[in-house]
Amino acid sequence: MFLVSACLLGLNTKYNGGHNFCREVLAYGKEGLLIPCCPEQLGGLATPRPAVEIQGGDGRDVLTGKAKVCTRQGDDTTAAFLRGAQETLLLANTLGITAALLKARSPSCGNDMIYDGSFSGRVKTGAGVTAALLGEKGIPVFNEEQLSELKKFLG
Repeated sequence: MFLVSACLLGLNTKYNGGHNFCREVLAYGKEGLLIPCCPEQLGGLATPRPAVEIQGGDGRDVLTGKAKVCTRQGDDTTAAFLRGAQETLLLANTLGITAALLKARSPSCGNDMIYDGSFSGRVKTGAGVTAALLGEKGIPVFNEEQLSELKKFLG
Protein backbone atom coordinates (compact mmCIF):
# COMPACT_ATOMS: atom_id res chain seq x y z
CA MET A 1 0.00 0.00 0.00
CA PHE A 2 1.14 3.51 -0.70
CA LEU A 3 -0.13 7.03 -0.27
CA VAL A 4 -0.99 9.08 -3.33
CA SER A 5 -1.81 12.75 -3.71
CA ALA A 6 -5.58 12.86 -4.12
CA CYS A 7 -5.29 15.43 -6.93
CA LEU A 8 -3.41 12.87 -9.06
CA LEU A 9 -6.49 10.62 -8.92
CA GLY A 10 -8.73 13.38 -10.27
CA LEU A 11 -10.10 14.56 -6.93
CA ASN A 12 -10.60 18.33 -6.81
CA THR A 13 -8.18 19.01 -3.96
CA LYS A 14 -5.75 21.30 -5.81
CA TYR A 15 -5.36 24.85 -4.46
CA ASN A 16 -7.46 26.30 -7.30
CA GLY A 17 -10.26 23.76 -6.87
CA GLY A 18 -9.07 21.60 -9.74
CA HIS A 19 -7.01 18.43 -9.97
CA ASN A 20 -3.90 16.99 -11.65
CA PHE A 21 -5.41 13.74 -12.93
CA CYS A 22 -2.78 11.27 -14.14
CA ARG A 23 -4.13 8.17 -15.88
CA GLU A 24 -0.91 6.25 -15.21
CA VAL A 25 -1.30 6.82 -11.47
CA LEU A 26 -4.92 5.69 -11.55
CA ALA A 27 -3.81 2.35 -13.00
CA TYR A 28 -2.16 1.54 -9.66
CA GLY A 29 -5.50 2.11 -7.93
CA LYS A 30 -7.16 -0.65 -9.91
CA GLU A 31 -4.90 -3.03 -8.02
CA GLY A 32 -6.18 -1.62 -4.71
CA LEU A 33 -2.80 -0.26 -3.67
CA LEU A 34 -3.57 3.45 -3.27
CA ILE A 35 -4.59 5.49 -0.23
CA PRO A 36 -5.50 9.01 -1.43
CA CYS A 37 -4.68 12.00 0.75
CA CYS A 38 -4.25 15.75 0.51
CA PRO A 39 -1.86 17.06 3.18
CA GLU A 40 -3.08 20.63 2.68
CA GLN A 41 -6.69 19.65 3.38
CA LEU A 42 -5.57 17.46 6.30
CA GLY A 43 -3.86 20.56 7.66
CA GLY A 44 -7.16 22.44 7.63
CA LEU A 45 -6.84 24.47 4.44
CA ALA A 46 -9.94 24.97 2.29
CA THR A 47 -10.32 24.16 -1.38
CA PRO A 48 -10.01 26.40 -3.27
CA ARG A 49 -7.27 28.29 -1.43
CA PRO A 50 -4.62 30.85 -2.38
CA ALA A 51 -1.48 29.56 -4.06
CA VAL A 52 1.50 29.33 -1.72
CA GLU A 53 5.24 28.80 -2.03
CA ILE A 54 7.97 28.09 0.48
CA GLN A 55 9.92 31.22 1.38
CA GLY A 56 13.52 30.98 2.60
CA GLY A 57 14.32 27.34 1.91
CA ASP A 58 12.45 24.09 1.33
CA GLY A 59 10.25 21.71 3.31
CA ARG A 60 13.16 20.53 5.44
CA ASP A 61 13.74 24.14 6.46
CA VAL A 62 10.04 24.58 7.25
CA LEU A 63 10.23 21.54 9.55
CA THR A 64 13.12 23.13 11.47
CA GLY A 65 11.55 26.60 11.61
CA LYS A 66 14.01 28.19 9.17
CA ALA A 67 11.50 28.79 6.35
CA LYS A 68 7.80 29.62 5.96
CA VAL A 69 4.98 28.74 3.60
CA CYS A 70 3.30 31.94 2.42
CA THR A 71 0.80 33.25 -0.11
CA ARG A 72 1.79 35.82 -2.70
CA GLN A 73 0.28 38.43 -0.36
CA GLY A 74 2.51 37.26 2.50
CA ASP A 75 -0.10 35.38 4.56
CA ASP A 76 1.70 32.69 6.58
CA THR A 77 0.19 29.20 6.20
CA THR A 78 3.12 27.35 7.74
CA ALA A 79 1.13 25.97 10.69
CA ALA A 80 -1.40 24.32 8.37
CA PHE A 81 1.38 22.78 6.27
CA LEU A 82 3.09 21.39 9.36
CA ARG A 83 -0.22 20.03 10.68
CA GLY A 84 -0.97 18.43 7.30
CA ALA A 85 2.46 16.80 7.18
CA GLN A 86 2.01 15.39 10.68
CA GLU A 87 -1.48 14.07 9.87
CA THR A 88 -0.17 12.47 6.68
CA LEU A 89 2.64 10.81 8.64
CA LEU A 90 0.10 9.55 11.19
CA LEU A 91 -1.99 8.08 8.36
CA ALA A 92 1.09 6.44 6.84
CA ASN A 93 2.17 4.93 10.15
CA THR A 94 -1.34 3.76 11.04
CA LEU A 95 -1.79 1.96 7.71
CA GLY A 96 1.74 0.62 7.35
CA ILE A 97 2.41 2.62 4.19
CA THR A 98 5.62 1.63 2.41
CA ALA A 99 5.92 4.54 -0.06
CA ALA A 100 4.22 7.71 -1.22
CA LEU A 101 3.42 8.94 -4.74
CA LEU A 102 2.96 12.69 -4.40
CA LYS A 103 2.46 15.68 -6.71
CA ALA A 104 5.65 17.02 -8.25
CA ARG A 105 6.71 20.57 -7.34
CA SER A 106 3.99 21.05 -4.70
CA PRO A 107 4.92 22.97 -1.51
CA SER A 108 3.54 19.97 0.40
CA CYS A 109 4.23 17.05 -1.86
CA GLY A 110 7.13 17.85 -4.17
CA ASN A 111 9.92 15.36 -3.50
CA ASP A 112 12.86 16.75 -5.46
CA MET A 113 11.85 20.10 -6.97
CA ILE A 114 9.58 22.86 -5.66
CA TYR A 115 8.67 26.36 -6.82
CA ASP A 116 11.35 28.83 -5.76
CA GLY A 117 9.22 31.15 -3.61
CA SER A 118 9.06 34.01 -6.12
CA PHE A 119 5.66 33.05 -7.65
CA SER A 120 7.34 33.30 -11.06
CA GLY A 121 6.96 29.64 -12.07
CA ARG A 122 10.66 28.95 -11.53
CA VAL A 123 11.63 25.79 -9.67
CA LYS A 124 14.56 24.86 -7.46
CA THR A 125 15.91 21.70 -5.90
CA GLY A 126 14.13 20.83 -2.68
CA ALA A 127 11.21 18.99 -1.12
CA GLY A 128 7.80 20.09 0.06
CA VAL A 129 6.88 19.93 3.74
CA THR A 130 5.07 16.58 3.73
CA ALA A 131 7.55 14.94 1.37
CA ALA A 132 10.41 16.10 3.59
CA LEU A 133 8.79 14.71 6.74
CA LEU A 134 7.92 11.36 5.17
CA GLY A 135 11.45 11.07 3.80
CA GLU A 136 12.95 11.87 7.21
CA LYS A 137 10.86 9.07 8.70
CA GLY A 138 12.06 6.54 6.13
CA ILE A 139 9.09 6.52 3.77
CA PRO A 140 10.31 6.79 0.16
CA VAL A 141 8.56 9.53 -1.84
CA PHE A 142 8.08 9.48 -5.61
CA ASN A 143 6.20 11.82 -7.94
CA GLU A 144 4.08 11.25 -11.03
CA GLU A 145 7.14 11.80 -13.23
CA GLN A 146 8.97 8.93 -11.48
CA LEU A 147 6.55 6.06 -12.07
CA SER A 148 9.25 3.77 -13.45
CA GLU A 149 11.26 4.25 -10.24
CA LEU A 150 8.14 3.54 -8.17
CA LYS A 151 7.45 0.39 -10.17
CA LYS A 152 11.00 -0.84 -9.50
CA PHE A 153 10.62 -0.06 -5.80
CA LEU A 154 7.33 -1.97 -5.58
CA GLY A 155 8.92 -4.95 -7.34
